[in-house]
Amino acid sequence: MLEVKPIQSKAEQEAICLRCGTPFDADLLAYAATVEDELVGVCQFTLTPDGGSLRTLATVTDRAPDFEAMFVLGRAALNFIDLCGIHATTYDAPVQDAEQERLIKAIGFSQTDGRWTVDLTHFFEHPCQHHATSAGGAQA
Repeated sequence: MLEVKPIQSKAEQEAICLRCGTPFDADLLAYAATVEDELVGVCQFTLTPDGGSLRTLATVTDRAPDFEAMFVLGRAALNFIDLCGIHATTYDAPVQDAEQERLIKAIGFSQTDGRWTVDLTHFFEHPCQHHATSAGGAQA
């Protein structure tokens, strides 16, 4: 079973970031994704007066990436940001390769002026308008 949960302590967040080969930032909020109780990824994010920002979306380094789990993880962070009343959100981590770009697009981000952004206004009211297709792209 896939589960996405907030990370409850900074020590746990640091350990999970280490397993995912990504820098730990104590100032960021974080969610972890597990499948069958095995860690698959981490998402670190923040809320600012200018909007939300996903800073890390990383998979565990010793297992194959799980696209669906990472998609749900990214969407969970966006949902939390939206529930906080923040609608302008950016993806501020480097996009390493075509597979990661496919994931970012599937989550709902699009590139505007060289920056990955998403407007969460009404985003979760009609989720079928913003879902990954079988090819993994975003559908408007």
